[in-house]
Amino acid sequence: MINKNLPLLMDQSKKGRKSINLPEIGVEKSILPDKKFLRDSIQLPEVSQLDLIRYFTNLSSLNFSIDTNFYPLGSCTMKYNPKINEQISAFEGFSGSHPNQTDENVQGCLEVMYNLQNELAEITGLRSVSLAPLAGAQGEYAGLLIAREYHRFNGDNHKNIALIPDSAHGTNPASAAMAGLDAVTIKTTSEGDIDIADLKEKVSKETAVLMLTLPSTLGLFEPNILEITQIIHDHGGLVYADGANLNALLGITKFGDLGIDICHSNLHKTFSTPHGGGGPGAGPVMVTKN
Repeated sequence: MINKNLPLLMDQSKKGRKSINLPEIGVEKSILPDKKFLRDSIQLPEVSQLDLIRYFTNLSSLNFSIDTNFYPLGSCTMKYNPKINEQISAFEGFSGSHPNQTDENVQGCLEVMYNLQNELAEITGLRSVSLAPLAGAQGEYAGLLIAREYHRFNGDNHKNIALIPDSAHGTNPASAAMAGLDAVTIKTTSEGDIDIADLKEKVSKETAVLMLTLPSTLGLFEPNILEITQIIHDHGGLVYADGANLNALLGITKFGDLGIDICHSNLHKTFSTPHGGGGPGAGPVMVTKN
């Protein structure tokens, strides 16, 4: 949507104006590509530095921002990242690190990641951690692939069903389908808890995994969680926990103590990693010992 009150830079352009004077180049100039790839016909605005700053400052005010608006996102439990955390993540040692740097040159980053893995394992009560997934949805998908491969490794190729409560986040059945599993819906009671009778009726030897969000998308704790995880384990299945709302469990209980086998955590919610403008995020996956 174009803001009619925001003048276009071309409208303010006057020949000869410059927004910045660049210093002399201290390195050898690069050879330009073949002229057939260059375009001389593009008209770029010539504006003063003040006009340029005002333009982009006004343009940025069109973004939805926590500085000027309420941030209305569903069940997510942490939105208001302290700005000091954003500043820390912008430290040169992090932001200036190159993917092709040698291990010797990024020991600080590796130490931070190693400590984070250990802390996430302790917090969730699980054993091993992968920091590879870059978002909650990726973590969810990765968790289901782990469950699928676990059963295949054990020769249980018949386990191809993912049990999903009807109160689940919409990504749950989508992730199950992408992982090659068949989604079967489990009813919830009028109080929003999993219907134990319906779970017992639908669980079977084909059950690969039960997907849970704790607390649920309704913001509720599951009072029968220990019974639920035991039912799944008795049928040789695994329990995956969506850790999108992990904030509510911190310091109170651990996924591992509840019988959870696999979980992911949205670090951009619970642990305040940068999440401006919808990303980037982080969705590491944790798994139990066995």
